Amino acid sequence: MQRPAGRLHYPTTTYLLSANGAIPLLTEILSTLALGFLIGLTGALAPGPTLVATINASLAGNWTAGLKVSLGHIIIETGIFFLIILGLASIAAPYTTAIAVIGGIALILFGVMTIKGSRAATLSAAPAQVAASPYLAGFLTSAANPYFWIWWLSVGSALLISSLEGGLILAVAFMAGHWGADTAWFTFVSTSVARGKTILSDATYHHIMAACGVFLIIFGLYYLAGPLLSR
Repeated sequence: MQRPAGRLHYPTTTYLLSANGAIPLLTEILSTLALGFLIGLTGALAPGPTLVATINASLAGNWTAGLKVSLGHIIIETGIFFLIILGLASIAAPYTTAIAVIGGIALILFGVMTIKGSRAATLSAAPAQVAASPYLAGFLTSAANPYFWIWWLSVGSALLISSLEGGLILAVAFMAGHWGADTAWFTFVSTSVARGKTILSDATYHHIMAACGVFLIIFGLYYLAGPLLSR
């Protein structure tokens, strides 16, 4: 089946309607969920204020600090999600090819930045100050992070608008996977810190981040090739 020109597409295993009339919706949901998790993990792993807030909150509390910080982070992303599905998607519809190109380029750039940053990344450094509430820390550190807004204005919005082409349920699946990655990673970090030992060494952390950077570049190339192949 040839893809229509000018539309966004992302890796899926099947079309919603197969040749024999079956509707493998579960397969689409699972593939979108996995995509959201992998993309979300690349962002969660990146050193930044939200990771620092998680470490600080864990030192002052227990392993649940990561879960609380991630929930604060999810609150602000929920607002972004509704803005996109309620209005931005329709406004952006005539410009989906441009969004795909911008999103692909942004993914590649973020991938390069992730690989470069992985060399000096550490889980042990954290400043002394932290917000009183882990929920508030997650919300404020996300809102104050320029990387967060740049990511959602480029990569995030493009991927979410793309998933909306398959229906609202796929958009929800993408966000569920994205949030699952945030929650899993920050909870893992807080558990490690709260136990007073590093479950994940810095060397292993470097390798994981570098692998995520490679994934971003590969996916960016795939995403960028979509509009070109549809011509």
